[in-house]
Amino acid sequence: MFELSLDGDLFQSKWAQWVGIFLGSIMVVSTGVLPLIIVPQAIENEDRFLLNTLLAFAVGGLLGHVFLHLLPESYHKVIEAGEEDGMYRVGWSVVLGMLVFLVLEKLLEISNPETDEAKREEDNKKNTGYLNLLANCTDNLLHGLAVGTSFLSSFRLGVSTTFAILVHEIPHEFGDFAILLRSGYDRWSAAELQMKTASAGMLGALLAVGVEQTSGLDSLLCKILPFTAGGFLNIALVSLVPDLMQETEPLRLLIYLLSVGAGLFTMNLLAII
Repeated sequence: MFELSLDGDLFQSKWAQWVGIFLGSIMVVSTGVLPLIIVPQAIENEDRFLLNTLLAFAVGGLLGHVFLHLLPESYHKVIEAGEEDGMYRVGWSVVLGMLVFLVLEKLLEISNPETDEAKREEDNKKNTGYLNLLANCTDNLLHGLAVGTSFLSSFRLGVSTTFAILVHEIPHEFGDFAILLRSGYDRWSAAELQMKTASAGMLGALLAVGVEQTSGLDSLLCKILPFTAGGFLNIALVSLVPDLMQETEPLRLLIYLLSVGAGLFTMNLLAII
C-alpha cells in the first residue's frame, strides 16, 4: 500500500524542497492582504476611535514582538554561539536601532520642503509608515531565510516553520496596517505596501536556495535582530504612543490600554506555541 510521508524520499528531492520554499514564501507574503479583507471600511474614514484602538493593539503587538520574540531569540543565538560579549552587543544594538530610527525620522522631517503647516504635519506622519516598512523588510527577510533553510533541512521542518511564521505574522500584519492608515495611506495602498515589504521574505528564501550553506547568512542576519527590535521600540513608544496619549476621554483611554494589553497577550500566546 502506498503511503505518503513528509519524511519520504519524494519530499526530500531537490524539486520538492524548491516547491516547498516557493509555496511557503507565497503564503507568508499573502498575509499582507488579510487586513484589507477583514478590517472594516470605517477605519479609513470617519472612525478615528476605531483606528486608534487598532493602533493601540499595534503598540502592544510591537512591544510583544520585541520583548517576547526578537530579544529572546537574539539572546538564544548568543548563548548557542557562546559569545563572551554577546549580551552587551545585543543591548547596544537595541539602543543603536532606537537612535538610528529616531535620527532618520528627524532627518525626514527636516528635509521636508513643504511650507504649509497642515500638509507638513500630514507628510511627517508618513515618516512613521516609512520607518515601520524599513523595519519590517528586515523582519521579513529573516522569515524568508527561516523558511528556506528549514525546507532545505527537511520538508516536515519546512512545513512546521512556515506554519509557525504564519501564526506569528498575521496579528503583526494588522498592527502594520493600522500604522500605514495612520500615516495617511488608503486601504489599498497600505495593503500594497505590506505585500511589497513581505516580498523581502521571498528574497530571504532565494538567498537560502542560492547559497544552500546558510550558517554564515543566518549568523549575520540574526545580529540584525536586536537592531530591528530597537527600531520597533522607537516606532511604538516615540511615534504611536504620543498620538494615543492625546485622548482626554477616560473610557477611550481605558479601551486603548486594554487594546495594548490585547496586543501583548496575543504575542505572549504566540511565543509559547
